[in-house]
Amino acid sequence: MSELDLARQIPVVLLTGFLGAGKTTLLQRLINQPGMQGTAVVVNEFGEIALDHDLIETGEETVIELDGGCLCCTVKSELMATLQDLYRRHAENEIVLRRVVIETTGLADPVPIVASLLADKFAGYFFRLAAVVTLVDAVSGVATLARHEEARRQVAVADRLILTKLDLAETADEITGNVRALNPAAPIAHASMGDVDISFVLEDGLYDPGSKTVDVQAWLRDEQLSPAHQNHSHHHDHAHHHDVNRHNERIRAFCLRRDEPVATQAFETFLNLLRFARGPDLLRVKGIVCLAEEPDHPLVFHAAQHAIHPAVSLDQWPTADRATRIVFIVDNIKPEQIEHMLDSLTAA
Repeated sequence: MSELDLARQIPVVLLTGFLGAGKTTLLQRLINQPGMQGTAVVVNEFGEIALDHDLIETGEETVIELDGGCLCCTVKSELMATLQDLYRRHAENEIVLRRVVIETTGLADPVPIVASLLADKFAGYFFRLAAVVTLVDAVSGVATLARHEEARRQVAVADRLILTKLDLAETADEITGNVRALNPAAPIAHASMGDVDISFVLEDGLYDPGSKTVDVQAWLRDEQLSPAHQNHSHHHDHAHHHDVNRHNERIRAFCLRRDEPVATQAFETFLNLLRFARGPDLLRVKGIVCLAEEPDHPLVFHAAQHAIHPAVSLDQWPTADRATRIVFIVDNIKPEQIEHMLDSLTAA
């Protein structure tokens, strides 16, 4: 690729990592830094109820939320349409576009996304895949990599790796060894509470499939040759049959909504009981809660498996919707089981 091509093309950074790895926390830390000026952030969440878009304080940046579903499958064509629209707005001086950051859902296999960005003619002319940056949870990452193929592929395709939650981990030795077995070459940065050098995330470059492991090269080649990939770029006739809240037979998303404020003690008891009863199966929990004691200051919390992270009280509600909304992504848990637990604890 010539220097002229690189100068013309807008860099795209793919930010990936399994559920709970800290992608949204990282983006929240980065979004208002001066180095993010001119950055469009494309957020993809799994499930039809999304919260990340509400909880990212966007400043003057452009934040776009894709429809529910894994970016690797049901909304891939929407991503390409989004890139086209961003470039149109840039060309018409509606926005200044210096780069695009795509945050995938934690369940996304990055291989189809990378293959699409490399193969799409429009994206290939006006954009370039600059880097794949993968976050790995230092606390639960060992178990996650052992249990989920998507997590292993996220690590393997990365140009840069970020180990998160090191402040909560006893040691990083085991997870570092597991990550290195999947990706021997990518530089590794350490982060606590999303604190990482912005240049490590946004450093410009060019994604080079030829520099990846033999497995990654084979995955990308197979993806580009597959009929599903060739037919999926621009047509989604099957999309109305796809349940955006289902990843497979075991993993699903759902949302609990309560319009009435929740007592603080009841809510804390609910979270603790849930963690002890089904911790490993709570792949991701995040919510915005209206507490009876402080209804004007919503509580934002998130959890992954056994880890419940410190909640944050906001100065005000991010939108006009003041209801409690808790999004769950779970492994083999029925929604009614969790609903019953919450109702039994909050009943008057």
